[in-house]
Amino acid sequence: METWQAINSIRVVRKFAERPLTAEHLERVLNAGRRTGSSKNEQAWAFIVVQDRARLGDLAAVGPYASHLAGAAVGIALATPDPTRDPHGLSLMWDLGRASQNMVLAAWELGIGSAPVTVFNHELVRQLLELPDDQHCEFILSFGYPADPAALTAPNRPGGHRPLAQVVHTERW
Repeated sequence: METWQAINSIRVVRKFAERPLTAEHLERVLNAGRRTGSSKNEQAWAFIVVQDRARLGDLAAVGPYASHLAGAAVGIALATPDPTRDPHGLSLMWDLGRASQNMVLAAWELGIGSAPVTVFNHELVRQLLELPDDQHCEFILSFGYPADPAALTAPNRPGGHRPLAQVVHTERW
């Protein structure tokens, strides 16, 4: 799949087939995150891979929009030093966003859908993942082969994104 095709065709998938990711596919997704550039090459992230069905179900309680984790083949929790206590907190979040997008695009190329989760219950995620005191988890990504394979080839919805003229300014606002 060409890069533009992946960017232009990607869909959020929240309903997954009941089958595990192959080891090769999971490794490819994780390597896409690992290979991401980062500010000052700090690579201040850790990826916690969760495949246990019961643990995924428990993680589905970390936020009001996290229920899709319960049906995912894999959840990947994205951990960093606590950005509120780190002088490079904004850089950490930027780097984590880049790593996340790389993983999501690599998965899409392999026919794997995904959806992001914003963690609202930080104490629960800390407990479930046994995070060290100096680590923080703000986001989790769910991954799995789509329950409906047509999701992989669905056309773009009309009006799904604003036109360039509404989002691009030249030289100044």
